[in-house]
Amino acid sequence: MNSLLHEWSRWMTAVVLLGSLGTASGGEPGVGRESGSRPASDHAFFPFCIDWHDAKKRSFEQQAQMLKELGYPGVGHIWLDKVEERIVTLDAAGLRLFQITIAVDFAPGKNPYDVGRFKEVLALIRGRQVQFCVIGKGVKSSDPSGDPRAVDVLREMSDLARDSGAQLLLYPHQKDWLERLEDAVRVAEKVDRANVGVMFNLCHWLRVDPSRDYTPLLRRALPRLWAISINGADDRDDQPGWKRYIQPLDQGSFDVGALLRTLDEFGYRGPVGLQCFGIGGDVREHLARSMAKWRELRQPPTEAK
Repeated sequence: MNSLLHEWSRWMTAVVLLGSLGTASGGEPGVGRESGSRPASDHAFFPFCIDWHDAKKRSFEQQAQMLKELGYPGVGHIWLDKVEERIVTLDAAGLRLFQITIAVDFAPGKNPYDVGRFKEVLALIRGRQVQFCVIGKGVKSSDPSGDPRAVDVLREMSDLARDSGAQLLLYPHQKDWLERLEDAVRVAEKVDRANVGVMFNLCHWLRVDPSRDYTPLLRRALPRLWAISINGADDRDDQPGWKRYIQPLDQGSFDVGALLRTLDEFGYRGPVGLQCFGIGGDVREHLARSMAKWRELRQPPTEAK
């Protein structure tokens, strides 16, 4: 009996140690303690914004079945409506709800968000490790005068979300208050809560940062960088509007592989969202192409003989 107990104790210790490798620095998710602590393939890759422009107008149930067939582990959801329906259909397919996007109005005197609806959704996603992607509205883009009110509102939301296990990610969005990754990091650090981080969004970064140098930004954001989004994009000026910035992953001139390798070198191990907003046609067709490209990008480099 003592021998069995001893072996059980050794096994449990090993499990705890292995589990700690997946924990971020300082106890946060997304970043490994060492850049080589886990393989790059651990990134969860999921699409979002797949509802609005699908020519087939699939139901949530049809979307879930399609995602499972294509090899996606789950999906992101937009706004606080129909979350229960989304969860039921994902559960039936053995898939996961990764994120919910929510808009928050930080203008003085405005009701920033629907507290009652937010509480209802928090009850639905309790224990599911969902990330709420916060788009900040109501203040001039990148204006730090909005910080004090935002800190109060986000701390309130942080308190409400704590028991559910959910995170709040400040989501940089062009032409809104949190327009740049720098804005999101600045505010998240002022909020200073363990469940409040940031998300890097390739398409919005391309719209607002002509330098095209993401390395210092990602390094600066890393302690609170708990999600990113990617997509195919053209890094040239001969196409107007969003069509150049949001394409299927297998299209565009921007080197997404180099971005992912930089994140790997930094030790980022968090989820990777696939931005699909505005891509028309049958969503299955472009999701299949993006998954094939993702698998190609995540292949380990071939060693030279």
